[in-house]
Amino acid sequence: MKAPLLSGLLFMFVVTIVSCSKPEQTEALSEAEPVVNTDAPIVERNQLGSAFFGDLHIHTRYSFDAYLMGTRATPDDAYRFGKGEMIEHASGFEMQMEKPLDFLSVTDHGFYLGAIREAAEGDGPLSELEMGRVARNIKTPADSMAAFRAAIQYLQKMSQNLDEEDMLNDEGAATTAWQDIIAAAGRHNDPGTFTTFVGYEYTSSGPEFENLHRNVIFRDDKAPELPYSRLVSRNPEDLWRWMDQQRESGIESLAIPHNSNGSNGWMFEMTKSDGSPQDAAYAELRMRNEPLVENTQVKGTSDTHPLLSPNDEWADFEIMPIRVASSLASQPKGSYVRDAFLRGLLLEENEGFNPYKFGVIGSSDTHNAAGSFEEDNYWSKIGINDITGEQRGSVPLANPEDPPVMLEDDPSGPVPAVAPDGRVYANAAAQYWGASGLAAVWAESNTRSDIYDAFRRKETFSTSGPHIKVRFFASNDFADGLVEGADSIAQAYAQGVPMGRDLSNQTDGAPEFFVWASQDADSAALQRLQIIKGWIEADEGKEVVYDIACSDGGEVDPLTHRCPGNGASVDLTTCAMTPDKGAGELKALWQDPDFDRDKKAFYYVRVLENPKCRWSTWDAIRAGIAPRADMHATIQDRAWSPPIWYNP
Repeated sequence: MKAPLLSGLLFMFVVTIVSCSKPEQTEALSEAEPVVNTDAPIVERNQLGSAFFGDLHIHTRYSFDAYLMGTRATPDDAYRFGKGEMIEHASGFEMQMEKPLDFLSVTDHGFYLGAIREAAEGDGPLSELEMGRVARNIKTPADSMAAFRAAIQYLQKMSQNLDEEDMLNDEGAATTAWQDIIAAAGRHNDPGTFTTFVGYEYTSSGPEFENLHRNVIFRDDKAPELPYSRLVSRNPEDLWRWMDQQRESGIESLAIPHNSNGSNGWMFEMTKSDGSPQDAAYAELRMRNEPLVENTQVKGTSDTHPLLSPNDEWADFEIMPIRVASSLASQPKGSYVRDAFLRGLLLEENEGFNPYKFGVIGSSDTHNAAGSFEEDNYWSKIGINDITGEQRGSVPLANPEDPPVMLEDDPSGPVPAVAPDGRVYANAAAQYWGASGLAAVWAESNTRSDIYDAFRRKETFSTSGPHIKVRFFASNDFADGLVEGADSIAQAYAQGVPMGRDLSNQTDGAPEFFVWASQDADSAALQRLQIIKGWIEADEGKEVVYDIACSDGGEVDPLTHRCPGNGASVDLTTCAMTPDKGAGELKALWQDPDFDRDKKAFYYVRVLENPKCRWSTWDAIRAGIAPRADMHATIQDRAWSPPIWYNP
């Protein structure tokens, strides 16, 4: 990290910090008169934007893998859960969130859509397949995982034998499921109160589990006859071209890549899929169809990696080091979003185009029809296969000779792991998973049109689970008194640009950045606000993390750019957090002390909570044991904004 020259601090580094205990005080900044909205007769709209939280990544019984994992919940169940109702888990207990969401999309896998359910429950040709017999006889986690492996092996066989008829690629089953998904979204869409989006997952991958999955979200109830899936093409560029064709016929959609952390570098390559150089047409095709990226979910966080960001003390956060549905390692370079932002800048400097100017969201990727967002109320992801602490590796095995069967690429089965504490655990992928995440937007109203438009303009943010709110603006010259003003947000819009946009410098000085965040009242208090900067130097990506606002009266050290510790800690025997530490609200007006007006750069916000117990520690406490020594015992939940890109 580069330390600024002291002589430059007086005019280059301006930080204004205000902390208080009640985040509700800032809500007054966003009041506006209601006007008529086209989605409903009368819907209250806030011209300055309100924060809405949702989940755009949910699997139900129509996904082949979710069904094989025991999930029988319907799209209707998923929407009821999103609205705050209680639904049943595959193992029989009841799932319910602490508070409801504002928007939701069911995104079942586009390939083999509804086929496994039809094979198991129908009486047509699919029921006569071996996969139907297997699906009907799932009684235990071992049965479930054996069935899942059989499905993956079948898929690989079909990928290698293109001339062989794929019996699971059943148009009738897919049409029935797709129409039910569309109808359920229509039944539960309630403009002004709860928004639903028709969607599905395009589940592509490389030959060795290189993850290239995307969720496709449609703007309204106009949807294609069937989803475009990997069974048509595994090349994401073909998906984008199909989306362009649909758009020409009046069907608007966007794609959101996820789990880039498991892509082994394939998600954010410097070439096209065929290895040829990227060009401006490629960047336009991708950005037109893929303006957002999911940077956090149950299968790990894809913001950055310690090997990519060695000077970022908070980079080691919910890292999943393996590929999806495999125990193969995933290389970090080209797999994480911050690195993609840097790669985009490099392409822009050298070639004049940038295919990686994403907004960010989080989502759950639940296969239970119900996202698990709370550390102390956690049911993981894959139905009957990861519902106990033993299965997910947080509680020692009662019988190490007979470990739970989990996802492995080793045909001989799972090999238990011996932790540094000497206890034996299941060596399960679920040990890397987390209670994450949420998609959030600043939109004028809780309607399809307004929320979708916020997606398109990238006025989005992501959280690792809590309902943290964050706003981020940049300007060449904000008016004096912005931070304390009663109309701060209106001024920020009028005088600058919000997150997800570009800012061109029109002065000799550094741009000013205005950041505001408020805590989730049902989660931990906020500890610090940070801005992450990236730029290119000698054809290499560079980055630095600046703390810009501290809780508990702390002040940023001008040399280290760090807040002092605020003394917040966690009692690992009870999960009690230090009382009266942290802030309900943090805001700051900041200028880059190392600003170079001639260099392109991006800036984005990260908000950190005080530490609290991770789900694995809650598992250990409930089992009456100490937390597993090689797992993080605590977690600092967080929120991320998309960048603001600075252009000279």
